[in-house]
Amino acid sequence: MSGNGCGAPVGGVALADVDAGDQAVIQGVVSRDGAPLSGAYARLLNASGDFVGEVATGEEGTFRFFAADGPWTVRVLASKGYTGEFPVTAETGKVVDLRVDA
Repeated sequence: MSGNGCGAPVGGVALADVDAGDQAVIQGVVSRDGAPLSGAYARLLNASGDFVGEVATGEEGTFRFFAADGPWTVRVLASKGYTGEFPVTAETGKVVDLRVDA
């Protein structure tokens, strides 16, 4: 585990053309001033607002979750006190793409 104080692995994912197939995908890029932001955190919250999972963005500022169909919230936390919440709806066979300017 890295020394960043959080259990989420840093690394991010490549967001090249993703075929969701039989899964629902929620993914995105976190940037600041037009540049990818590494070390930000994307948290997935269910419809009740409960924490489900978290990933840290890598050098490309990317994150990805595989989720069940339905409503979700992606909460992004980044340096300089940034917190943003983004309601999304996951659907099998579809990819939800978020672009977050932190």
